[in-house]
Amino acid sequence: MNIAVFVSGNGTNLQAIIDAISRGEIKAKIALVVSDNKDAYALARAKKANIETFILSAKGFKNREDYDKEIIKELEKRSIRLVVLAGFMRLLSPYFVRRYKNKIMNIHPALLPSFKGTHGIKDAFEYGAAMSGVTVHFVDEELDHGPIILQEAVSINESDTLETLEEKIHKVEHRLYPKAVRLFVEGKLKIKGRKVIQGG
Repeated sequence: MNIAVFVSGNGTNLQAIIDAISRGEIKAKIALVVSDNKDAYALARAKKANIETFILSAKGFKNREDYDKEIIKELEKRSIRLVVLAGFMRLLSPYFVRRYKNKIMNIHPALLPSFKGTHGIKDAFEYGAAMSGVTVHFVDEELDHGPIILQEAVSINESDTLETLEEKIHKVEHRLYPKAVRLFVEGKLKIKGRKVIQGG
């Protein structure tokens, strides 16, 4: 199965998936890494792993849909069956989400539906929550809203700083995201309403 990973930054979750594929845990190929940021370190990770990249700046596009249509052309050329968002900082258009319905995954550094948005770790920490965690979910047309695939809680201790909490959460992300991708590739995820059933 060909998958595409979308990135904007450092790409540690991309690296976790690359490593899981190279260990034989995921029987799939990252056929393309897509980025809106030519300076993303994730692109260096892709290059090192001999993965093709596609960089497209949002400048010059009238709207999100026109931008997404350019990306879709590249995905179709490579018969992409799963899109994995790994720190991609642009919202996908409803057009894109419909085109790849139930074939787009995202990872969020909090236990959804709590602490949605781009600062999940910081928001949970500053709120004084005793617990946060990681959520892998399918993407729908609402932000951080689609059916949940996997979740794991991470406790926030009195001794934690924002930095130590980030470290704990990233560690869980790097284990959980490859697992979710593997389950999808193996055909073991079925969506029923808001629930994702593992089986098969």
